Amino acid sequence: MRFEELAQPVLDGMPLENLMLDYRIANTVGAEALEFIRQQVNLNTLSTKVLHTSSKFNVESISDSEISDFVNIRPLNHVRYLNKFFEAINRKLPEDGIFVGTFETFGQRRRRIFHRYKKWIAAPVYFVDFMFHRVFPKVKLTRKIYYFLTGGTNRVYSLTEMLGRLVSCGFDIVDYKQYSEQTYFAVRKISEPEYNEEPSYGPLFKMRRIGKNGKVIHVYKFRTMHPYSEYLQKYVFEKNKLQEGGKIKDDFRITYWGRIMRKLWIDELPMFINFFKGDLKLVGVRPLSKHYLSLYDDELRELRMRYKPGLVPPFYADMPKTLEEIIESEKRYLHQFEKYGFITDTKYFFKAVYNILIKRARSN
Repeated sequence: MRFEELAQPVLDGMPLENLMLDYRIANTVGAEALEFIRQQVNLNTLSTKVLHTSSKFNVESISDSEISDFVNIRPLNHVRYLNKFFEAINRKLPEDGIFVGTFETFGQRRRRIFHRYKKWIAAPVYFVDFMFHRVFPKVKLTRKIYYFLTGGTNRVYSLTEMLGRLVSCGFDIVDYKQYSEQTYFAVRKISEPEYNEEPSYGPLFKMRRIGKNGKVIHVYKFRTMHPYSEYLQKYVFEKNKLQEGGKIKDDFRITYWGRIMRKLWIDELPMFINFFKGDLKLVGVRPLSKHYLSLYDDELRELRMRYKPGLVPPFYADMPKTLEEIIESEKRYLHQFEKYGFITDTKYFFKAVYNILIKRARSN
């Protein structure tokens, strides 16, 4: 029997509620994907809705009283308004309801193109494909042209961006699995969506950080991570913990060029905008996210709130290796600054410069 015949009942928006459900799913997405889906949800109950859709309308047409979990086996690359689609699923699911979906990452897309064409053809084909399907939708000047030509289908996403979008829409990551051609994920509804109307894609972006007196400040940096990476900080920390120097270990959110920019300090340059705005001083503790700050003890959190964060943190003067050593380093600096002010900043500044220039200390 041909694949097209097996897949024929799996139409856009048609629920797969019959005795042949496993058979149809397996012949549409494969046995491995079916096994992953079965590990996440109970396919034997009618309250688990299985669709093959890219339409928000089909999600909204499901009765609220009939759904406990939701599975969509159509790749999310073909959904035009992706966050709106996730928000619709969030509204339909009860609390702790599971959503299972699939998409193709740009790494998997690259492998597909290079497998299909000879290398000398594949390289330019991939470049054009990446620019058109990944870059054009993100740039204001080309966005309308892209959607006019494609209708918003066949988009390219990184693993980070897709998982980050899901978290921003009120889901918690349960599991994900990358197969040769597709990535499958399972997420649990834990809250209402954030409804972020101004997502950041450009090379310059703002990070929400805690400043003096607990005020939220927006710190400027050059992008070294994939879009929506900020929503995954808690998840990546819990999964990978911290490495030497207080940074998250094996952080998949960082791009290849981002690692180069960090080694050369390029990503830090826009922070001078915050310096001239008065959000930061020259020497001071690093402005932290709400999650990272929660790892500190109450004493240090309270001490940090009294002063502005800085461009040059005490980290580069003391070079601590563990989180505990970082905490002690910051406490030591803040207590000294409390007593000696400018003298402390001067001492720490020149010590940091020495470590950076002579001992080759680098941004992680």
